Amino acid sequence: MGILSSMYTGISGIQGLGEALSIYGDNIANANTNGFKVSRPEFQDLVATSLKTPFGGNQVGRGTKLAAVSPVYSQGTLVSTDNSTDLAITGEGFFVMKGLEGQAFSRAGNFKFDREGRLVNSDGYRVQGFSCDEDGKATTKMGDISVERTVIDAKGTKKASLYMNLDLRADAGKKKFDAKQADQTSQFTTGVTVYDSAGAAHTLRMFFNKTNEGEWTYHAMAKGEELQGGKMGELVEQASGKLIFSTDGKLKEHKVLENSFNFNKGAKADQKIAFDFGTPTEEGGTGLQVTQYGTNCETYKTLQDGYSAGTLAGLAFNDDGMLSGVFSNGQSVNIAQITLAKFEAPEGLFRMGQNLFKESRTSGQATIGAPAMGGRGKVSSKTLEQSTTDIATEFINLMNAQHNFQANSRVIRVADDLMTEVLNLKRS
Repeated sequence: MGILSSMYTGISGIQGLGEALSIYGDNIANANTNGFKVSRPEFQDLVATSLKTPFGGNQVGRGTKLAAVSPVYSQGTLVSTDNSTDLAITGEGFFVMKGLEGQAFSRAGNFKFDREGRLVNSDGYRVQGFSCDEDGKATTKMGDISVERTVIDAKGTKKASLYMNLDLRADAGKKKFDAKQADQTSQFTTGVTVYDSAGAAHTLRMFFNKTNEGEWTYHAMAKGEELQGGKMGELVEQASGKLIFSTDGKLKEHKVLENSFNFNKGAKADQKIAFDFGTPTEEGGTGLQVTQYGTNCETYKTLQDGYSAGTLAGLAFNDDGMLSGVFSNGQSVNIAQITLAKFEAPEGLFRMGQNLFKESRTSGQATIGAPAMGGRGKVSSKTLEQSTTDIATEFINLMNAQHNFQANSRVIRVADDLMTEVLNLKRS
């Protein structure tokens, strides 16, 4: 009977809209959930019965059903925080997590370090990333992001770079260098700090003399009390060399004459420190790091690659998702890089709760790699992605669902009144 079927049609609408109310309510409830993506109900009509033939004609619908609950993966608003381990993804991708239930994925980046030094979320799921080698470059080995290195070893100086000008106007051969009277017998002096193999700092004195036109010699000297067999108050030569310039003031050639540093107090003997004056023109360089122009002798800057031992002072992520440790000696060491997972159909991910998702057949397999590569988004530090819930929109959806619910209720009520009339035919 058509009247009876209309009641079931109304019921189908009530059931579907009841589910829709739950979906809209869930969106509103998660308005403050980091990384949350709103969902929307998608309805389909039920198969109708034909009044004519199986091949078409006038048909009567039998209501509706909730066909799917589809998440909407739009970008959430990014908000700044003061926590260096708060991360947010701009663009596509999910953080890769690992816990008791295996691998999972999340957009929520409110992380912290646990007592074992591992980066985890509030439920203890461990954040996955690529480890870094000794040179600070990310490898392809993926695992838990953890901080195991709290002390950085000392490193002896292997290279010291000088950026300077030597005065073209200086008189050649005017002074003959004497190590015992270095200050009085040199034409220019500068200093550079280096480190021995044990991490102790030493200030070297560099003395320069113009021996011929376009030729300068240098002598690197250290304090005697800091050297093996040295004496207090004297300077001892540890390295020397010759710089040859072309007529346009560029460094043409660099010759090393002596180089052997023997610091005391347990430091490694015969330490080699390469003095870098830039690549000479004869070797294909510009020859402009150290020049001979007609201006005063002047050192612009000095650089060297050694440092003392240090302890971990802080941790920070950069915008490439790279975790770096900052140590008390001023050094920064890359520890690991955040990995992101990309899916061809993220709408098909299985929602686990706790801001986590699981891979499914519908979503396809995860493609895991570094941020900002292969279509994956960028990672921002000290930032969180807010929920995509728009309260105003959800309220409008609620009101619309409420009106539709009331209308379907009215269908059942009218059908019930008609059934009552039919039953009263016998009594009348």
